[in-house]
Amino acid sequence: MSLSPDYSHFVKTDAEGRSRIDLAIDGITCAACLGDIETAMKRLPGVMLARLNLTSHRLAVTFDAAKIDAGALTAALEAIGYRAYPFEQRQVEADDAARFSLLLKCLGVAVFAAMNIMLLSISIWSGEGASMPPETRDFFHFLSALIALPAAAYAGQPFYVSAWTAVRQGRLNMDVPITIGVFLALALSVYETRHHAAHAYYDSAIMLLAFLLAGRVMDQAMRRKTRAAAGNLAALKGENALRFAADDDEREENLVLTPVAALNPGDRVLVRAGERLPADGLIERGSSAVDESAITGETLGKQVGVGDNIYAGSINGDGALVVRVTAAGHAALIDEAARLIDAASAARTGYVQLADRVSALYAPVVHLAALATGLVWYILLGASAHDALVIGISVLIITCPCALALAVPAVQAMASGAFFRSGLFLNDAAGLEKLGEVDSVVFDKTGTLTLPEPQVANADEIAPDLLELARRLAHSSCHPLARALARSAEGRAPLPEARETAGHGVVAPFGDGEARLGSAAFCGVESAGGEADASAIFVRFGAKWARLLIRQTLRPDAAKVVAYLRDRNFKIAILSGDRPEAVAPIASELGVEIWRGALKPADKIAFLEDWRAEGAKALMVGDGLNDAPALAAAHASLSPIDAVHLTQTQADAVFLGERLAPVAAALSIARRARGLMRQNLGFAIGYNILAVPFAMSGHATPLFAALAMSASSIVVTLNALRLRGPGKGVTLLLREARGPRCEPARPSAAAQAVTSSA
Repeated sequence: MSLSPDYSHFVKTDAEGRSRIDLAIDGITCAACLGDIETAMKRLPGVMLARLNLTSHRLAVTFDAAKIDAGALTAALEAIGYRAYPFEQRQVEADDAARFSLLLKCLGVAVFAAMNIMLLSISIWSGEGASMPPETRDFFHFLSALIALPAAAYAGQPFYVSAWTAVRQGRLNMDVPITIGVFLALALSVYETRHHAAHAYYDSAIMLLAFLLAGRVMDQAMRRKTRAAAGNLAALKGENALRFAADDDEREENLVLTPVAALNPGDRVLVRAGERLPADGLIERGSSAVDESAITGETLGKQVGVGDNIYAGSINGDGALVVRVTAAGHAALIDEAARLIDAASAARTGYVQLADRVSALYAPVVHLAALATGLVWYILLGASAHDALVIGISVLIITCPCALALAVPAVQAMASGAFFRSGLFLNDAAGLEKLGEVDSVVFDKTGTLTLPEPQVANADEIAPDLLELARRLAHSSCHPLARALARSAEGRAPLPEARETAGHGVVAPFGDGEARLGSAAFCGVESAGGEADASAIFVRFGAKWARLLIRQTLRPDAAKVVAYLRDRNFKIAILSGDRPEAVAPIASELGVEIWRGALKPADKIAFLEDWRAEGAKALMVGDGLNDAPALAAAHASLSPIDAVHLTQTQADAVFLGERLAPVAAALSIARRARGLMRQNLGFAIGYNILAVPFAMSGHATPLFAALAMSASSIVVTLNALRLRGPGKGVTLLLREARGPRCEPARPSAAAQAVTSSA
């Protein structure tokens, strides 16, 4: 009796009661494998969704645990020739390193053998019709066989194992015609050598293996680089954290070294200066400058204090922090980013689906074409069995659809990495394709063009001592305007004995009198005329008072990004639910002529539909709950990572940080990726249109076929490697936005005091 393994502890259950497991798959070699695996999974009872990431070889299966268990899933995969086991990053990386090492060894053997055999072949070619006696030619063929046969046996392992596994399971993949071509070329060469013939094809077989292995090594290296983005994110959290065993006891002896994976929401942890944050959390005590460059791309240090949110993977700068964990384990922002990278690599654009379908059908077509060509030459055209076989081998080799299978996934893998390096994460399967078609951009105002949190707009006009007093008072208030003021307090202590009168303000004894923060009436001052785009809060101490204007401020690079898009002929508009008098100055400052205010979600959708009717393909960039319908209605959509969850789920991609430069980067990368996908597909299809008739006509030798087919795969891979970033213009924009690198400072005396007291 066979027992299926128990993988229940690797299974996760979502809010709807569906089970999900991520499996690592061994034995994947081409796009045809993807179709075989997904089809096999979807045939199983209880499986709702199966999606294989060709970059990471990670299979995500959503299923009904009442109908099938995880062990049955792996058993079904093994039945069709693939080894499957729960996806664990370290194990997968170790297996991947072993596969990459084998490919490099096989490539080295193939290249060494090819160089030596080509020297012998050149000698034979140069001696034809000249003075080389047949005995010398036979000796060179014999030496070539001594080199080629063991070299092909070793270097061809990746192809032979894959082909044998496929055939044993009654299916075909792209390694089957490669293996048949190599074996036929070698067998024919041995036959020719034994019968003292003038020609042998050892060079063709070995060159074919060498070029194919070179292409696979390049493809593997590219995919490993893309996978490393997600893997490195997970490693940023570290392994252990200092957790307070008792919630109300911050003494050093109460600290427990706890694995990061064991942290739970609600735990309190101590993060010392220079350490990485182990989980997302809220600061309860202390202040510091943190480096969030690994998370948001912002290389400038960010000052944080009590009440601020911070994220796992950030580096604490110069102060000890006591943090209340809000998201731990796989729920942290950094883990969500890793999942988005993985989803981006597995995305199925229309181009991917086209290439997958064609590649899956191509293997049987290749075999039929080679067989039919050989028979036509032998039966109808009167060629010898030898010549017909050589032509059939050439057709078999030259028509292998490796270039077509790599055409789109190679670009997609590079685009995913370029998105990550620009602070972007694809969230939708067709997002890359849709972003590449955009010709118009529509921005929401609040939280999109402006920063999510309001700021003090006239801080430079207020006496420093009065501004400091206002900030300390603000810590004791729950009013939104006071909270905006408190966020700029940079860890200042609240005034003792402060009392808040709900809806009016805060009062506290200070010096020889009392200090007040709140409405004009509460502070006993005249309410001067306000500004249309700002709200006012007042502070008073004795006879001194001031009005603080709280308003949304533009993202630091908003003007440059809008100018960049306008220069590249994107049509720009601002749609906001805010008052028109608040939208107008923002539109004027950015030079945007098309703007609307006081819009409801239905109004935004109607605006987008009007543009669609005019032929525009609009990108909607928004963050609020009221933007979710517009994001869904637009041709493509983006939202910042701090947007509400519903908005994020509607967006095709999300971007990190306080800068708007990733919006320009998304459009630039997507346009370039779309162009490269078309180029690769066009080249792969054009190559086959030209090469197949050429081989069928008998003009291509097996060596030429090997060189042509291998070169086509390398060309599409090299073309995809051009997509390393968003392009020069956007790269400069991103660099300007990020500024100089932040270096964590040494712990201050105050920070050391907090650490020692903890």
